[in-house]
Amino acid sequence: MELPLAHGTPPLVGRFRVEPEDFCVEEVLGFDADGSGNHVLLLVEKRDANTGWVAAELARAAGVASRDVGMSGQKDRRAVARQSFSLPWSVAAPVDACLAFAGEGYRVLAAQRHGRKLRPGSHRANRFVIRVRDVSGDRAAIEARLQLVGARGVPNYFGPQRYGRGQSNLASARGWAAGGDAPRGRTGRGFALSTARSELFNLVLAERVRRGDWNRLLPGEAVILDGRRSFFRADEVDAALVERCSAMDLHPSGPLWGRGPLEVRAEALAVEESAVAGEAALRALLEAEGMDQERRSLRLPVRSFEWRFDHDSLYMSFELPRGTFATSVLHEVLQGAWEHAVEDSAV
Repeated sequence: MELPLAHGTPPLVGRFRVEPEDFCVEEVLGFDADGSGNHVLLLVEKRDANTGWVAAELARAAGVASRDVGMSGQKDRRAVARQSFSLPWSVAAPVDACLAFAGEGYRVLAAQRHGRKLRPGSHRANRFVIRVRDVSGDRAAIEARLQLVGARGVPNYFGPQRYGRGQSNLASARGWAAGGDAPRGRTGRGFALSTARSELFNLVLAERVRRGDWNRLLPGEAVILDGRRSFFRADEVDAALVERCSAMDLHPSGPLWGRGPLEVRAEALAVEESAVAGEAALRALLEAEGMDQERRSLRLPVRSFEWRFDHDSLYMSFELPRGTFATSVLHEVLQGAWEHAVEDSAV
């Protein structure tokens, strides 16, 4: 995971994730519970607990199958996280009964009736509060880096969590692509395929960072709109597009690999083809498994970014869109951030 830095060597040295409370994340759904229906929407706080394990515990407490528990996304284990789950719930049963659901590492904070199961990727964003302990480094340089990250964003890398412990998910994908057995179960195959996509995207983004144009539009770019998945191709980059890109209203994008041609042309196409030229097996696997070409922003805006120093600790708070990684922010700020990442979950 030695991915190139956009803003230079991080000026901050410190300890990260000493305690779960050093990494707090709150899921932002972006919608309210319906107030009626045959499901219940739960707000759950978990501490140092795996999201899948919490879902299984909720299923057991409610007397439903694990597959019937809904959630929008995985949250880091070595953390304090607040996220939503849904459960099937009889219209005759009081929802307050769910407030008693609790166990080692989790508790239900709120319950409201809802009309449908919560689906993956249905939340809007995640808010983070992160503490770095035993801070050292030039204070002025640290402040300058934080200001730069807040103003310009960071490369939108898939974090090491996506790769699994010891990069086991990537090893599984490579073995499968080389003609070995597919991972067992739908979940195992899904992890392998998403990791293969992440690896190809990171290779393209890393090359753009090396070139210094990860945050600028190239001729033939597939331009993605901020906060959305929709994009358009810019065969020529005019002054209006340059201004909108500078204002972070839109961003250059990279491929989430699958069937069909790349959505870029000219210089942007040449860069992408070169970056993934050595990964024919992973590309073929994704195409054979029916994945379709999609796009993802190369740049990650860091919204509502605030920080403060308290004795020997630095506290940072910010908001990121769903499907992105706080590790990518820390990568540009804190030395050794990748090595500190928990390798069992994504957000």
